[in-house]
Amino acid sequence: MICSVDSIDRYHSEGLHEECGVFGVFSDGTIDPAYACYNGLLALQHRGQESCGIAVSDEGVIDYYKNMGLVSEVFNNTILDSLGGQMGISHVRYSTAGGSVLENAQPLVMRYVKGTIAVAHNGNLTNAVEIRRDLEQRGAIFQTTIDSEVICYLIARARLKHHSVEDAVADAMRRIHGAYSLLVMSPRKIIAARDPHGFRPLCLGKCNGSVVVASESAALDACGAEFLRDVEPGEIVVINGKGKDGFHSIHPDFGEKKKSICIFEYIYFARSDSMIDGVSVYEARKQAGRILARTCPVEADMVIGVPESGIDAAIGYAEESGIPYEKAIVKNSYIGRTFIKPSQSERMKSVRIKLNPIADMVKGKRVIMIDDSIVRGTTVDRIVTMLRDAGAKEVHMRISSPPFMWPCYYGTDIPSRGELIAVNHSIEEITKLSGADSLAYLPVESLHEMIGYAPIGFCEGCFTGNYPAQTTKITLEGKERGGMEYGDKCLGADS
Repeated sequence: MICSVDSIDRYHSEGLHEECGVFGVFSDGTIDPAYACYNGLLALQHRGQESCGIAVSDEGVIDYYKNMGLVSEVFNNTILDSLGGQMGISHVRYSTAGGSVLENAQPLVMRYVKGTIAVAHNGNLTNAVEIRRDLEQRGAIFQTTIDSEVICYLIARARLKHHSVEDAVADAMRRIHGAYSLLVMSPRKIIAARDPHGFRPLCLGKCNGSVVVASESAALDACGAEFLRDVEPGEIVVINGKGKDGFHSIHPDFGEKKKSICIFEYIYFARSDSMIDGVSVYEARKQAGRILARTCPVEADMVIGVPESGIDAAIGYAEESGIPYEKAIVKNSYIGRTFIKPSQSERMKSVRIKLNPIADMVKGKRVIMIDDSIVRGTTVDRIVTMLRDAGAKEVHMRISSPPFMWPCYYGTDIPSRGELIAVNHSIEEITKLSGADSLAYLPVESLHEMIGYAPIGFCEGCFTGNYPAQTTKITLEGKERGGMEYGDKCLGADS
């Protein structure tokens, strides 16, 4: 093992996790909001597998259902049929902090003096702890340990002095810092908002006269909606079924902000069939593979990809290098969300439960293995060993992202610096520890080329330490933490 892991941990703890996906629909009567949300959440399941929920508004009355588990486990026809209404918002969740418990599942449905609102949030607030403490000192009582509840309180308080929900949302956005793609449903409308930096994706679609909003364009496809455009950073979209398009936009003044979509959406988080801010995720991953082939060539007999996100980059590497791509690792998609590995021997078997090589393909061959990242280094040696045990003559690792050197404060499960293998070991040391014959990463200066030099800004803070916005760092028990990790004791990131 390169790094130790807890005796009870998530499967594939090496892999990064994005915290959640959101989906909403304002129906013109041609589609059922609850079923549209269900289909949308299925398409966003990769963004969160711990809990999910749907809230609907029926003639001004908001009803909801949420529970722990996958979308297909939580919902059935009986539940969906009970959630009748004109509009709905929904959420899938993965937590890095704040606790994987039912009270932290979303959407959050809050009753306050002006009525009821439901909120679904993807991202992480860097000043959530500060705001929460201020609210608690003013008498607020919190029911969850996630920063999304802070947003609810701010909107509810702002609503007392503003005529509309959208004005209250704008007021709240002026106080919160960090990453958020946000859906707020009042009894009569849905408000969609994206933070002024645009860290997390959010897009709009139409299905006949219905308006749909989702974290990724692939979710629009799942409910038969046509992609219209991305929600702009700092934009608030009011979806109420009125006017020609059924929605209108407002652009509050949040000052000059650098657009900074998370670059890891293109490397790993998003589905390959999604378009984010005008860039194809699939093409970006293929381009990363092409860059690796040019900058880090090696003689080999085949190129293989670690499912799923490593496959696209492997295809690009093969196309650029002329070395054939082969499917040599099979992924088992039916093992469930988590399982317990109570001993070292069981942990060593975990990769073989999820991934298994086609031995006849790799036996006696020089293999280039493409993966999307190495974070803690807890599984990469097992994958290399797996290929060698299957008879691979050589294993050369190529990683379609730069080395992780810094934590993330904007809603990605990247741990503190002390847990990042690239901080503690050189590339040569990681190569030796992994058992590979060679190792190379995507050059950090090639990230712009990866997205085809598209005129969009992106956040590369986890690779360079250059964050696009001020972050709030909290020292707790002698450890450097970002706001997203504070939930161990008080407040968790969500989204």
